[in-house]
Amino acid sequence: MSGFERYLTVWVALAMAAGVILGLVAPGLIAAIAAAEVARVNLVVAVLIWAMVYPMMVGVDPTSLGQVARQPRGLAITLVVNWLIKPFSMAALAVLFFEGVFADLIAPADAQQYIAGLILLGAAPCTAMVFVWSQLTKGDESYTLLQVSVNDVVMVFAFAPLVAFLLGVTDIVVPWETLVLSVLLFVALPLAAGLLTRRRLGSEARIAAFQARVKPWSILGLIATVVILFGLQGRVIVERPMVIGLIAVPIILQSYGIFVLAYVAAWLLKVPHRIAAPCALIGTSNFFELAVAVAISLFGLNSGAALATVVGVLVEVPVMLSLVALANRTRARFT
Repeated sequence: MSGFERYLTVWVALAMAAGVILGLVAPGLIAAIAAAEVARVNLVVAVLIWAMVYPMMVGVDPTSLGQVARQPRGLAITLVVNWLIKPFSMAALAVLFFEGVFADLIAPADAQQYIAGLILLGAAPCTAMVFVWSQLTKGDESYTLLQVSVNDVVMVFAFAPLVAFLLGVTDIVVPWETLVLSVLLFVALPLAAGLLTRRRLGSEARIAAFQARVKPWSILGLIATVVILFGLQGRVIVERPMVIGLIAVPIILQSYGIFVLAYVAAWLLKVPHRIAAPCALIGTSNFFELAVAVAISLFGLNSGAALATVVGVLVEVPVMLSLVALANRTRARFT
């Protein structure tokens, strides 16, 4: 790794601070960025995420996609964790903290809003950023694509019933435009561009050299994304730091708990590390565009539920970077 990549956590921490400051000193700029969205998908952030995802898509070998069925255990772990465990464990942690541990610090009505927002986060596994985390752990590009694609298909059918069951609300309106646009922007288009680039490059040596050249731009895209995300919420972070901290607690516990569960299961089942790391990271990361959109449509823009989903965005990058580091340090423990 280059010196720049080795200290990525430091650059992200500086980007977080820079984002908060930018949100306070240049609210007009941040408002303009926030306004550039379609179906709750911010187009500026979408371009940056596309830049992060594209280098990994260049590594997707279409001829190897037919061979991923030989490793069904990684996909099975992802599906079980994402849809049979994660939504319910997030709901349980939310109730434990906001109806128990934090009951004296939060008004009951606000507590219910925060619980709802956390449930929405827990029921929406990641679509885009997981490609970045997979790349940072040297994950198998083709298998990661398969895992994300299957998750997206399951999400279309399972998200609304799960949320309806956990919230006790039956009239869940899934923002299909957000779901479809996100899959198109973050999976389909980068994949098409990656396959086209791969075909034009031809040999594996030229493909590897190209990926090495564009990888720094992927990291810069991550840092720029962090600046914008924290800039968009800079005023909220400064004005309501205690609430932000309280909401972050169950999210952080959930993230590390889900990762450990999936990662250990992959180790016990002897799943190769290039599949095990992305397998665990997919369940840990969240599809925050979908969660935010549903929270706003159900509870309103200024609701506690919407705020809770936004805190998920703020917590995700530093937590995921720490898990990437953990996965890289423990690579040798996998066969």
